[in-house]
Amino acid sequence: MPMQTVYRFLNCLNYSLLPPRCVLCENPGMPHLDLCEACLLALPEKPSPLPCSHGSVHAGFFYTSPIDGMIQGFKFHEQLHVGRLLARLCLPGLVSRRPDALMPVPLHVSRLRERGFNQSLELARFWGMQLSVPVLGQMLSRARATQAQSRLNAVERAANVAGAFRVAGGVPNHVALIDDVYTTGATCQAAASALMAAGVRRVDVWCLARVA
Repeated sequence: MPMQTVYRFLNCLNYSLLPPRCVLCENPGMPHLDLCEACLLALPEKPSPLPCSHGSVHAGFFYTSPIDGMIQGFKFHEQLHVGRLLARLCLPGLVSRRPDALMPVPLHVSRLRERGFNQSLELARFWGMQLSVPVLGQMLSRARATQAQSRLNAVERAANVAGAFRVAGGVPNHVALIDDVYTTGATCQAAASALMAAGVRRVDVWCLARVA
């Protein structure tokens, strides 16, 4: 049985046992959606693709309220159901050009141990299953630990992740790099540089939100 069919069945079963409730206001949600109609309509606008040196950046939303709080809950408080909701809401705006594979931005093993999961891998798995695009979760890795980018300015971010990524194995021509938030682009640029040095021709970025 295809995984998409299994997912739809389990999703329907879940909502039949636990009726949807809005994650923002806690009122009853819409059918098969953990958002009420009012909160859904109040979400920020979806940005147009942003050209970059290695491809383009596709974000579901601008990083503003309430999306910022939802992403922080997903990323730092293990609210995986909120991450899945955001991934589902972002999906229609991502696929202007289907990649050969999805590749999550990796965490260093020390950060992964601390957090317990990689939010980018969770997003890649969801989008990969929905779109029948393979997820290459081991090909890109962090060669060294880096500081948290959120504490640094733009220049410091670029220096922090320069040369931090390694690529192993044969690579496809076109990949979508998966991340949660695109801020200055330093992390994705460093990862894309490593991928293109390994032979990838185009690296798009798919993310939940971007800052500007």
